[in-house]
Amino acid sequence: LVHNVETLCNVPHIVNHGAEWYANIGTPKSSGPKVFCVSGHVNRPGNYELPLGTPLREIIYDYAGGPKDGRPIKAIIPGGSSTPMLTPQQLDTPMDFESLIAAGSMLGTGAIIVIGEGTCMVDVARRTARFFAHESCGKCTPCRVGTYRIMEILQRIEGGQGQPGDIELLEQLCDGIQGRTFCPLGDAAVAPLRSGLQLFRAEYEQHILGGKCPWA
Repeated sequence: LVHNVETLCNVPHIVNHGAEWYANIGTPKSSGPKVFCVSGHVNRPGNYELPLGTPLREIIYDYAGGPKDGRPIKAIIPGGSSTPMLTPQQLDTPMDFESLIAAGSMLGTGAIIVIGEGTCMVDVARRTARFFAHESCGKCTPCRVGTYRIMEILQRIEGGQGQPGDIELLEQLCDGIQGRTFCPLGDAAVAPLRSGLQLFRAEYEQHILGGKCPWA
């Protein structure tokens, strides 16, 4: 049973024009168009319907008007808040299923979030964790307890109360949640945190060692 409106709206066009016509849009493995929702530090946030396989750089610079206020890009979340982050060095990644998996992330919903320099990545993780903790239905313990523990630790670190071992504790919590929940929300909650810890670990250490947020 398909509930996705974006999928259903393609059906009349496939019926009218044929499967071969549709397959010629996008890439051989990722056929068709995709609505990319671009938000964050860009000049023209919005929804852009483009062929799958359109490079991330083209979407951000040609359609979304480039980084807001000319700020260099620090990170990109390519497929919504549950997908691992990409770096500016990966801006030429085609936005399709296979290319993003090869780049270490996922297409997800196609909701691109552009993060500019000067943004606290611990705060990005805290806000994301708060969302997933709120969305947890509470059915299973790893998600019900784990997402709230992650949120509490990140709030403490961002608030200048981080403690030695907090980063390792976050990693342990990710291990205790991933693959151990009834639904994919648990995996979705830890994917962006894992990538943030990998790419911006030094920022977490700065918060803990300095006893404050360097960007506050």
